Amino acid sequence: MKKRIALVCALLATSPAATQTPTTQPSGYGSPIAVNEALALIRRGMEKSAAKGLKMAFAVVEPSGELVAFARMDDVPYASIRLAQQKARTSARLRIATAAMEERVQGGRTVLLSSDEVIAIGGGVPIIVNGRVVGALGVSGGTAVEDAEIAASTVASP
Repeated sequence: MKKRIALVCALLATSPAATQTPTTQPSGYGSPIAVNEALALIRRGMEKSAAKGLKMAFAVVEPSGELVAFARMDDVPYASIRLAQQKARTSARLRIATAAMEERVQGGRTVLLSSDEVIAIGGGVPIIVNGRVVGALGVSGGTAVEDAEIAASTVASP
């Protein structure tokens, strides 16, 4: 029985669906992001969203998905608090942007929604240092596209 399970796992790992990972897939997890770096990231995100007239919530988590820092702008919908944290958690634990998860679900991979590890709404992006995930940023308050744009540009900019 164990041999059959191993064979099935090997076949699944080599199937086309399993090998369609982005070329920028992180190689693993690194040391968690420091709180001062997380707070600087949040400040940068708040500046970017304010410049676009958006009010957002920001969550930074470590690779495990546990919260390192959080802030929200005035008048952000209360639901955005939890959504920002969920997006960050999903992105860190699965090492993928939640916008990519959203695309997969829209493409028919609805089975992804059966896991509480997944929120398939754009706005969560992994924070990658030297090819390793050190945390993730989750943003909520705008549309999924706006959230994803602010999150990605915040993590990408110095």
